Amino acid sequence: MEMLTIGAFANACRLSPKALRLYDELELLRPARVDPETGYRYYAVAQLEQARLVAWLRRIGMPLARIRRVCALDDASAAQEIRSYWARVEAQTAGRRELVAFLVNHLSYTPRKDTAMLELRYSALSDTGLVRPANQDTAHAGARVLAVADGFGTNGAPASTAAVEALKSLDGEPLPGGSVLNLLEDAVRGAARAVQDAAPGKDDGTTLTAMVWTGSQLGLVHIGDSRAYLLRDGELFRITHDHTMVQSMIDEGRLTPEEAVAHPQRALLLQALTGGADSVVPDLRLCDALPGDRYLLCSDGLSTVVADEELRRLLGSAPAPDAAVRSLVEAAIDAGGPDNVSCVVADVVEADGGRRLG
Repeated sequence: MEMLTIGAFANACRLSPKALRLYDELELLRPARVDPETGYRYYAVAQLEQARLVAWLRRIGMPLARIRRVCALDDASAAQEIRSYWARVEAQTAGRRELVAFLVNHLSYTPRKDTAMLELRYSALSDTGLVRPANQDTAHAGARVLAVADGFGTNGAPASTAAVEALKSLDGEPLPGGSVLNLLEDAVRGAARAVQDAAPGKDDGTTLTAMVWTGSQLGLVHIGDSRAYLLRDGELFRITHDHTMVQSMIDEGRLTPEEAVAHPQRALLLQALTGGADSVVPDLRLCDALPGDRYLLCSDGLSTVVADEELRRLLGSAPAPDAAVRSLVEAAIDAGGPDNVSCVVADVVEADGGRRLG
């Protein structure tokens, strides 16, 4: 068996001798032979491929414990493990990018100069659909909190309920000015703890898309593939980004939106609140409110079967939020109702001294 000194092996595999000694201690990459007198390490030429793999995985930032798992797998399984790791990295990077945008917006915000008082008029509706045996969605619309959660797994319904209930307490509390970021962060932590208590199984969990009203802005929290839209001046804008494997493939240019519709993994989530989840990095955003804005929050039971153009038409033609949520749910049912469907619609209006819910 052809042997290389540690120095020659380090040059060949692009790992430093110091790194090789560390990987020996961690039993990640053991030398083929150690001189019993000098303690000098020798490596087999056949070990170069594994060493190069370790070097490449370190370059993409993979932790050593996970590299050890990858190196123990066959090629196909190792490729899948690397793909899974990188999808998570991309999801976390996207979350940090959203947080940067949120911070820039938050710190750059200039209050509106006009003195018009704004308020929300809102309505929520949830339906089991025509196929599912039970409804695992939860929808809520209140004076300050709008939320949609789409549960999954055996305890999906308790999970979605727990996530939304954790936010509903904000409906009855004045929101202190200048603390929207802390408020949203606390809300996500509270929702995560509530889901872990209600659905401790690692395969049980929920998405969460919620907005908190400050009186002049809406703070958005988003985890998963439920969605939020804004209808402004007749144009519909999606203001959330799906945390799914398919969406990451679209972002990378490996899949077109048209191909994504029929992709077998279109429902595979990269981020969600689960009983066994690590800490998630939610998308956060501040939305400046203008009179006439209409917001839609919905589960994927609506967005996967009703096209954006039809959503725009239905939202634009409904006179009030209660009529809008009814027409949206009916459209999902008419399209086959393959999933639970939930939606919240809220209008930003100038205050007239009283709140009307319709």
